[in-house]
Amino acid sequence: MAPLIKCEGLIHAYGRKPVLHGITFAVEAGGIFGLLGKNGAGKSTVINILMGFLRPTGGGCRILGEESHRISPEVRSRIGLLQEGFVQYDFMSVAELERYYAPFYRKWNREVFYDLIGRMGMPVSRRLSAMSNGQRSQVVLGLIMAQMPELMILDDYSMGLDVGYRRLFVDFLREYVAQHGTTVLLTSHVVQELDRIIDRMVVLKDGRVCACMAKKEFMEKFHGFSFARTPFSLQMKPDDVLCTVDHAARTTTVYGFLDETALKAYLEYLKVPCEGLAEMPMTFEDAFIGLTGKY
Repeated sequence: MAPLIKCEGLIHAYGRKPVLHGITFAVEAGGIFGLLGKNGAGKSTVINILMGFLRPTGGGCRILGEESHRISPEVRSRIGLLQEGFVQYDFMSVAELERYYAPFYRKWNREVFYDLIGRMGMPVSRRLSAMSNGQRSQVVLGLIMAQMPELMILDDYSMGLDVGYRRLFVDFLREYVAQHGTTVLLTSHVVQELDRIIDRMVVLKDGRVCACMAKKEFMEKFHGFSFARTPFSLQMKPDDVLCTVDHAARTTTVYGFLDETALKAYLEYLKVPCEGLAEMPMTFEDAFIGLTGKY
């Protein structure tokens, strides 16, 4: 089966400022795929290209079998999209919003919408203008999920959600994907919560792909090691082998896709002593920072 999304050599620039440098990745059907990276890495630009709002400077991508800058109305109707800065009708109540949107979508599922709203314990007569930012965001997410899209694209789904509402939505989304087989592409700045939700991922750094794999594989293959800081280790910088190098008062820490044996061999090649070498236990957030850098 062809992937739902396929980007090949995607290049884009805003005027003279290059943003994407040959982005290549694919999103297969099923599960939750994370498009990750720090602010400015190029995530939103990729999504704008995917939806046809931008045409890439070079390369190209296809979404549900069509070129992204030529998406037909039929294919667009199979995509549920959340973008930063979404606009809704503040004067409408929860029930009015559901009735308003329902006729536009052939597969509309009001039970999905009211299931999510019900978990918030909020009356359907409440108007959007009387809700908190977190409640408003949940209503919008419910409207997107009720469309029953084949592909759901959520650009920073956590925007406006406090920790409780984020946890509610993550649990609900997992159930939704398992029950309906929807494929989800999402971005988020709350990296620590993605460990519970994403199956596969592509990580962007300075407009380039620095990792593209299953999350489980990433956590198995990516490692961080610390050892005694020396004048030799202070000369080390990120390269094709080491993704990040950090120096503290007494230690140097390196991150990369290599195990202890491979690292020792590489440090020996660099003539860098590694007294007290030890692997660091890492959460997904730790590994993400180790891959992309702190700053």
